[in-house]
Amino acid sequence: MANSSATTGAGLPPFCWPVRVYWEDTDAGGIVYYANYLKFFERARTEWLRAKGIHQQTLREETGGMFVVSQAQINYLKSARLDDELLLTTSLIQTGRVAMTIYQQARLKHPDNPVLLCEATIRASWVSAIGKPARIPQVILDKLL
Repeated sequence: MANSSATTGAGLPPFCWPVRVYWEDTDAGGIVYYANYLKFFERARTEWLRAKGIHQQTLREETGGMFVVSQAQINYLKSARLDDELLLTTSLIQTGRVAMTIYQQARLKHPDNPVLLCEATIRASWVSAIGKPARIPQVILDKLL
């Protein structure tokens, strides 16, 4: 698959990252402010990469490149509230030569049946240190799959 123009991570179990909702995450009514789901997803993606041995600061230093979000589609289904425990999942949908597509969910943690609150499809593109699109280094692609 190394020479393929697009590979998929389908079939791999999703990466899970827990998050607690704090005051700083909510509006005056104690409901998570909509933009904060993007922050939660960013943290979960960073920890997903870290679990795969990909550290973003090291990437920049060693390759001169980085991932940037180039597209986000997000669906808000239900509200999270102050003190809720959330479980964020991250799954690789597809990788190409210059970008990867990731599916993420925020679920309300519940022992029997976690409730889906929000889901997003994120396209993360690889760029050089000066912000120009570039190919994802093969060493990174190898760790993603």
